[in-house]
Amino acid sequence: MGEWLTIGQFARATGLTAKALRHYDGLGLLSPASTDPSSGYRRYSPEQAPVGALIRRLRDLELPLDEVKRLLAYGDSPALEDALRAHRRRLEARTTRLQRQMHDLDHLVADGRKAMAPKTDPGLDPATHREVAVALFNYTWTLLELENRTDEQDSEMIHSAHASSYHWMQVGTAVNRARSEWQCSRVYAVLGRAEPSLWHARRSLDFCEREGIGDFDLAFAYEALARANAVAGDIDEANRWLEQARNAAAEIAEDGDRELLLSDLETVRTVP
Repeated sequence: MGEWLTIGQFARATGLTAKALRHYDGLGLLSPASTDPSSGYRRYSPEQAPVGALIRRLRDLELPLDEVKRLLAYGDSPALEDALRAHRRRLEARTTRLQRQMHDLDHLVADGRKAMAPKTDPGLDPATHREVAVALFNYTWTLLELENRTDEQDSEMIHSAHASSYHWMQVGTAVNRARSEWQCSRVYAVLGRAEPSLWHARRSLDFCEREGIGDFDLAFAYEALARANAVAGDIDEANRWLEQARNAAAEIAEDGDRELLLSDLETVRTVP
């Protein structure tokens, strides 16, 4: 008993507050070694101090509590390192996005406004490019959802996805480009063609990382790499990207988008 720490001593040892420790106890994240049934006094063992310090560091990195709880369950396994690397990439993407926003603000202050002239080719105007890109993107989804496609429809689906991507290349934002590359990857994965599926999945992730795109799109770029590697038969790599996609789910703002991602991840076959 004499070696145990009071909640105040434990708070000082770990850098956490007593209020936070009570909250973590209620969540089942970090419970005291002993709680006096009559007084309610909490006692912690010195062996719990490293766990408490790790929780404080993870919270300083802005990881949500449910994510911290999941990471602690990994212990010293490689999954913990993968999860931390995934969070580092999210922070890097956020930093890049903020840097770009500050750059844009500098131009807005200097010029009064930022001109955004979309790139186009001599044959079609920007509105037509956008209209065709959207229509072909949606049509590709229609073909993907067919249960009994013919060989001709498989071919049509490939061309439709690439045509949509081409038109987004002319007028789309980085988000449009990332999503069109993701769709191309999905088409090839569905058709069992690993190499082009991997290529387009990497392109999707490249747009996200280079342009600071996070949330829904970054998570699905990881999903695309998981699915493409599963098609290629590289189950270890597929599982690694699946874990990163699950980690990224914590950063998705909309509940519906998060649920869509998690349900889609369940369809990635990682059993040989």
